[in-house]
Amino acid sequence: MSGFDDRERAEEAKFALDANMEFKIMARRNKLLGLWAADLMDIHGDEAEAYAKTVVLSDLEEAGDDDVFRKVRGDFDAKNIDRTDTQIRDQMAELLPIARDQVMSEL
Repeated sequence: MSGFDDRERAEEAKFALDANMEFKIMARRNKLLGLWAADLMDIHGDEAEAYAKTVVLSDLEEAGDDDVFRKVRGDFDAKNIDRTDTQIRDQMAELLPIARDQVMSEL
């Protein structure tokens, strides 16, 4: 029985590690998205970093990407930044493998 228990614990640990890694990757993607959006809104330096942090925090509102998308879309609308919904979502998709590479290279 202990072999089964050991395997079960190993699977649970792997699941937790994978979930943690995915969280870090998404947080990095959202930070990169925030920096991209900040640049388009002519926000730079420490203010850009602070804005990017608000984008990261917006992802904690609900599961999925919609909360992050709404944050950036709303900020673009408020600043009259001419980007379509598709362009924002495409940027999110393009930044995901970059974020994954960055996080993995830090291990």
